[in-house]
Amino acid sequence: MLLILKITIVPLFIGLITLAGRKWGAGIAGLLGAFPVVAGPIIIFIALEQGSAFAALTAVSAISATACLLIFGLTYSWACIRFSWPLALLSALLAWFILALTLAMASPNLGLALSIAIGSLVMTPFLLPHIKPNPPPKTKLHDLPWRMLVGALLTFSVTTLAAALGEVWSGILAVFPVIGLVLAVFTHHTLGPAQVTQVYRGMVKGLYSFAAFFLTLTLLLPKTSIWAACLFSVMSAIVTQLAVQLIARLITKLSLNNQTSKP
Repeated sequence: MLLILKITIVPLFIGLITLAGRKWGAGIAGLLGAFPVVAGPIIIFIALEQGSAFAALTAVSAISATACLLIFGLTYSWACIRFSWPLALLSALLAWFILALTLAMASPNLGLALSIAIGSLVMTPFLLPHIKPNPPPKTKLHDLPWRMLVGALLTFSVTTLAAALGEVWSGILAVFPVIGLVLAVFTHHTLGPAQVTQVYRGMVKGLYSFAAFFLTLTLLLPKTSIWAACLFSVMSAIVTQLAVQLIARLITKLSLNNQTSKP
């Protein structure tokens, strides 16, 4: 059953994200790609197999590893401006590994993990390339099966490795950028660097709900059942995403009002 879930959930979600991105743009694809579709089930399965206490520690590592997702996207966004996708991917993976190794050695507590996640979420939009996106060309969906296949292989590999390691590396590997990697490489190859940046601008907004999911999971796993903790974590992620979208719209509206009020 677990094997079937590993090789079906993520590919199906990648397919849905690809279709959503084609209809509504790369930013929406990035936003959807930030939801804990890979890491969430991994932590739940770890809780079922290793116990709630182990999974709670893993969830703390997953919170801090939000920064790893962002450094991957930030590095790829800059590298793809100058390099082809293999070199951009290699650069992004190297940046991810260095930060992941640093976090694994530091093994941050919940407070520090939250600080790392929030700090990286706030800073990343300012550090991403400021490229004016061109209207993306209408692309065919001939690469959709390849996206789904790569997603399935990555998910299977990451979850297999995570199950063999301790709680710190389990949490970090659970947040390996499976969906982000697939979106970055295929978007770069088909639509160009500007759209990669749009993907990650959308993903930054989505990762607030990602962090909220694992924070709620960390706090509730030692106190309630696994499935109750999972339900409340999903609700927390949804509420957080609604709040982030509302704040983003208010900021955009205020910015537009200021621009129109200037002489």
